[in-house]
Amino acid sequence: MKQLIVIWDTLRLQMKNSFVRPMYRFCLIAAPIVQTILLYEMYKNSGQDNFTTYVMLGGGLMGLWSCICFSSAGDINRERSMGTLSLIFVTPANFSTIIFGKVLGNTVLSLGTLIISFLTAKIVYHAPIMVVSPGFLLLSIFAAVICFITISICLAYLLTLSRKTQLYMNCIEIPVILLCGFVFPVEILPVWVLPISYALSPTWAVKLIRLSVSGVDNRMEYFTILGILGCITMIYIVLSIFLCRTIEKQVRMKATLEVS
Repeated sequence: MKQLIVIWDTLRLQMKNSFVRPMYRFCLIAAPIVQTILLYEMYKNSGQDNFTTYVMLGGGLMGLWSCICFSSAGDINRERSMGTLSLIFVTPANFSTIIFGKVLGNTVLSLGTLIISFLTAKIVYHAPIMVVSPGFLLLSIFAAVICFITISICLAYLLTLSRKTQLYMNCIEIPVILLCGFVFPVEILPVWVLPISYALSPTWAVKLIRLSVSGVDNRMEYFTILGILGCITMIYIVLSIFLCRTIEKQVRMKATLEVS
């Protein structure tokens, strides 16, 4: 019960702190608008059926990932620069619980990019919204949220002991967008890149969402992709637990958590 209270309080505080930052507001509001318009102009003469829904999802997911990169990953660096990282680490509440609350708050708030992307396409281009399997789409979005939460926690832990957080944040944003098929199917990428794409859970989350939009004719295919996403997500969870224990051990041995 106490952990749930900590998660809830951390989530609310994180959402407030994130929204007051100009960079986060840009990623949350401006980025999905610009990206949706750009993708629409790119795809409007493609001849592809129902391309507007893919444009909306692509713009929203790109904005969602940008928010995660510059919030969940950047929070560690901000706590370090403010001198509060070590205080969070030694609080009675578990460090992993606080990190989870922060990531959950960022992810929930960042889901607004999907809404903004849909509204942009609807208002600017009067684009029709056609979702053939809305029930499967809701399940896919829920699975995608879990996927983004786990990958965000992994990133937060990986960057806890790093002193180059800003560099890594900027380096991972665009490659993940390209590798995970936010804008185009990953199958058109070079063959040697595909193993990297398939090892990233957002790739399978995007596949689920697009399959739901176009219509789930083959339920076996849908649940197979969902199962693969679940397996990769479990691997990320195990990795997060390992990283958390490793970080705790390193911090207690070296005591350099806030040393720049």
